Amino acid sequence: MQEQDATLPFNSKNPGVHDPVMAKEGDTYYVFGTGKGISTMYSKDLKNWAQGKPVFDKLPAWTKEALPTFNGDIWAPDIIFYKGNYHIFYACNATPGKPDAAIGHASTPTLNPASPKFKWTDHGKIVQSVLNRDLWQAIDPNIIVDEKGTPWFIFGSFWDGIKAVKMTSDMMKLKWPEEWHTIARRPSTQKLYNYGLEDSQIEGAFVYKHGDYYYLFASFDMCCRGVNSNYHVVVGRSKSVTGPYLDKAGFSMMDGNGTDFAVGDGKKWAALGHNSVYNVDGKDLFVAHGYSIPDKGASKLIVTELKWDANGWPIIELK
Repeated sequence: MQEQDATLPFNSKNPGVHDPVMAKEGDTYYVFGTGKGISTMYSKDLKNWAQGKPVFDKLPAWTKEALPTFNGDIWAPDIIFYKGNYHIFYACNATPGKPDAAIGHASTPTLNPASPKFKWTDHGKIVQSVLNRDLWQAIDPNIIVDEKGTPWFIFGSFWDGIKAVKMTSDMMKLKWPEEWHTIARRPSTQKLYNYGLEDSQIEGAFVYKHGDYYYLFASFDMCCRGVNSNYHVVVGRSKSVTGPYLDKAGFSMMDGNGTDFAVGDGKKWAALGHNSVYNVDGKDLFVAHGYSIPDKGASKLIVTELKWDANGWPIIELK
């Protein structure tokens, strides 16, 4: 579903990336994205970027048994600092466009490769989706810690939509007994287990807490088609991680709704999506990839400030 599209050679001021997430440690911003071993880049000012080495120099061992045909192109990671470590969650899809996929987890004490403490340790598989068993897909992980300190695992795409599942306090596995919630989906006319991509197009969920609300950002429609992509971000909000998430008009994201939030401008960006949001140095930042019209549809990094209107809804201005 989110196959890496071709990008131009790395440009330090206009870097290519897909499905970006970000963390800041010290004076350095680190971005992680889809790619062989998980792509990385870093910057001191969010303007000039350098490529880093992939998180993994070889396939995580667990993938050989769980997904024998997986080719190593790791999708859509999420990064979170939690209890003294940086945790990365990442998706491995053996059959793109089908729920033959699993999500793994690794951690490191620091993101700085120059530190003697720097080392990514893989902790294995968190969850797996299986063809002809599941109507959800184990891709696009996102972690949110609720007001009680409980971590929730957000993931999924297409068909039966986005899931939220409670995790153990160390984030090493789903908490037993497993507590699953569907928090957003789009309507489908498909027969069960057809796994077509012609409808129910939702993925890339990211949950962010602001004020009294949890905001669910999700990407609708299709990525990975260059200037022909129609990917865009919608948003809803809830006072609970598990929903219901309602858009500005009060309609539920469980019924395919969502307020359009970030769309292509037809000039610089044909489309954009798979976003993340962070509070860094007192500002909220919106991070996403966009399909650049000047760069013939190449997938490029977008980082811009996110603001809030008088009613508590997010606003961005594309640059």
